[in-house]
Amino acid sequence: MPAKRLSMRKIKDVLRLCWGQGLSNRQVARSCGLSRPTVKAYLRRAEAAGLRWPLPVELDDGALERVLFPPSPVLPEAARAAPDWAAVHRELTRPGVTLLLLWQEYRQAHPHGYQYTWFCQHYRDWVGRLDVVMRQSHRAGEKLFVDYAGMRARVIDPETGEVREAEVFVAVLGASNYTYAEATWTQGLADWIGAHVRCFTYLGGVPEVVVPDNLRAGVSKAHRYEPDINPTYQDLATHYGVAIIPARVGRPRDKAKAEVGVQVVERWILAALRHRQCFSLAELNRAIRALLETLNHRPFRKLPGNRRALFEQLDKPALRPLPVEPYEYAEWKQARVHIDYHVEVHGHYYSVPHALVKKQVDVRITANTIECFHRGRRIASHRRSHQKARHTTVTAHMPEAHRQAGEWSPERLERWAMRIGPATARLVRHRLTARKHPQQAYRSCLGILRLGNTYGNDRLNAACRRALTLGSHSYKSIESILRHGLDRQPLAEPTEAALPADHDNIRGPGYYH
Repeated sequence: MPAKRLSMRKIKDVLRLCWGQGLSNRQVARSCGLSRPTVKAYLRRAEAAGLRWPLPVELDDGALERVLFPPSPVLPEAARAAPDWAAVHRELTRPGVTLLLLWQEYRQAHPHGYQYTWFCQHYRDWVGRLDVVMRQSHRAGEKLFVDYAGMRARVIDPETGEVREAEVFVAVLGASNYTYAEATWTQGLADWIGAHVRCFTYLGGVPEVVVPDNLRAGVSKAHRYEPDINPTYQDLATHYGVAIIPARVGRPRDKAKAEVGVQVVERWILAALRHRQCFSLAELNRAIRALLETLNHRPFRKLPGNRRALFEQLDKPALRPLPVEPYEYAEWKQARVHIDYHVEVHGHYYSVPHALVKKQVDVRITANTIECFHRGRRIASHRRSHQKARHTTVTAHMPEAHRQAGEWSPERLERWAMRIGPATARLVRHRLTARKHPQQAYRSCLGILRLGNTYGNDRLNAACRRALTLGSHSYKSIESILRHGLDRQPLAEPTEAALPADHDNIRGPGYYH
């Protein structure tokens, strides 16, 4: 049976069961295999057409279809004002705006305009003729796409004439395609974070989401569903209140804005600078900034306006305000608290509360401070020191009577050293008394004493004897003596070298009196 006649037959069944037998809409829907809204729509159309049950005999299926589904009035094209598709595309970037809302506004302005289905289909056809990067619809102020350009910029050392290549950071806002670019020496973490900070300052606000490629500086471990964000990058995101959502591996459309933005920067900025000689990174960035302004004011080819105009209209009002202070670059590392309740950071030792001995903590490292966190709570803060093999200790972090978790004490270390030998005991005692707090020497003393497990107590005692004679008491010195077998060699007595009685180049002791 033809589909239309079957449809009319189904509608007659609905009218018969509802009007003729008095069944409810739910019962009619279940009997006819239809949804309740469909049943209700058929009944509403029949009532609007003035039909009653039983239907007139002369009303065949064709006539019934014409009564229930009259054709739309044929209007000349001039009476159906065509929508401004560029304006529709621009309005869709605003939060909460949908095609249905825009169509309703269109019909209010043009009551005889096109229907919703036509409106949607022709908009999609129009979008299909745009560039790929323009087709994607992004809400205003929502996403900032970031990446590095494939091309590099050249900088000449004014003193040596050496040519050095700089990386070029590129960022593009999703809604307006407003672009930012700057040169950095590397793609390393410090340059990557600094470029973000300067980009947010240039934009004058912060987007909701930053979409990077899976660059090592931003993503420590790429994954299709749960990539690991670098802790410093995540720290930046927390400071500015943005979300980091890396582009999926093997999904180029996730970062189409960035890729096209990189291509535009390469063509309109880097290519234009190919013959220009810059003698510093600052000079190169000044040249990039001038061409960047030209790029953002350059008219679009297939849309009205330019990047700057769209930014002022769409993205800028939607960006969130910048924090009071810009982000201070910080690195993160994990460290385990040693029995001397210190953690090592770049060769210096910083104290934490002694209750955290043998626990793992997160360390935040800035240019001036060292902060330690345990389970997200800050438990210590120190002024950063660049002295190697030294300790920074807060008295409040020390246990009562200078005792360590696990009952370590200077007496216990000395007893252990005495069992190895007298030279070892003297060396350990020297290290414990050489520090303001004996606990600061626990780590090195333990390391020295444990060398006996590897080389034997006799060899360790001989190595300590040689170290005392040489005046070198560090763990590295003793370990080097053992590793090279110097402890097995006879220890020569120091002798005073005989000096010639008279020589033109020797002043003699009387010179200094």
